[in-house]
Amino acid sequence: MGILEKIAEVEKEISRTQKNKATEYHLGLLKAKLAKYRAQLLEPSKSAGVKGEGFDVMKSGDARVALIGFPSVGKSTFLSLMTSTASEAASYEFTTLTCIPGVIEYKGANIQLLDLPGIIEGAAQGKGRGRQVIAVARTADVVIMMLDATKGDVQRELLEKELESVGIRLNRRKPNIYFKPKKGGGLSYNSTVPLTQCSEKLVQLILHEYKIFNAEVLFREDCSPDEFIDVLVGNRVYMPCLYVYNKVDQISIEEVDRLARQPNSVVIRSLNLDYLLEMLWEYLALICIYTKKRGGTVKCHRIHRTLASQFKYALVWGTSTKYSPQRVGLTHIMEHEDVIQIVKK
Repeated sequence: MGILEKIAEVEKEISRTQKNKATEYHLGLLKAKLAKYRAQLLEPSKSAGVKGEGFDVMKSGDARVALIGFPSVGKSTFLSLMTSTASEAASYEFTTLTCIPGVIEYKGANIQLLDLPGIIEGAAQGKGRGRQVIAVARTADVVIMMLDATKGDVQRELLEKELESVGIRLNRRKPNIYFKPKKGGGLSYNSTVPLTQCSEKLVQLILHEYKIFNAEVLFREDCSPDEFIDVLVGNRVYMPCLYVYNKVDQISIEEVDRLARQPNSVVIRSLNLDYLLEMLWEYLALICIYTKKRGGTVKCHRIHRTLASQFKYALVWGTSTKYSPQRVGLTHIMEHEDVIQIVKK
């Protein structure tokens, strides 16, 4: 039996198992098996040939944004409007077959925007160019999910399911669980809060499925078995996502209002792209810091990473200080458009 057949069998077993107190251990074990099979599915094949053309895109700029969605929802047109890059657009599906990069210049930052080929249902199992698309999406700082407003809810659910199955967690943070394998001593299980979803027996069963018999586990919040498996597997990616609804001129004003009020959502036409850029900047959480040489003028340029080891102190002007200039150390948190002068050892 192949990996795909094993995944289908476990998913079928989960769907027909009633969720109650008596079946929680059985369901937890099934979810652990499912996560293990999916991880095996995503491992690169040893017999893999030449890499797919257009997917070896070097990360550049200050941030990377992945533009994903089903075929023909307007991704290529969006890329052309937001950047100076021309991506082929047409009314038929699968116009974009490779990963096309563009650059958005906004508030002094260069944001790399990747127009990925349309994801189809079953992408996580390798249909279409699903695996390559998802592999690139995992390297992004923010995902923009482009949706057709006329069928937005259906597309959104399918895409979230595909990304969830390959370990991409949208608009969620990493569970606050400490996990460390040990060489001996059995299982050390503790929690700082009352747990309602994960008992010691269930944690032990999940660990045994992964052939882990000695470990230290500390729950700092009430987490589900799925969240514990995410921490155990360790290859999950947590990233913010903006749901962008296109083609809003084909739906009623009431439906536009409903979509616009959903969390992390923006409805667009070519007229309100400025608002989308503001939202994207907020999700990227980038700030612009100006540097200043002693006795010199304020400039904006990148600082080399080796400077941290030579850092003695810094003088900061701006909203992050109580007075200007303020002498600060490495732990000082800068704010947007602050000015910094670094003094080396």
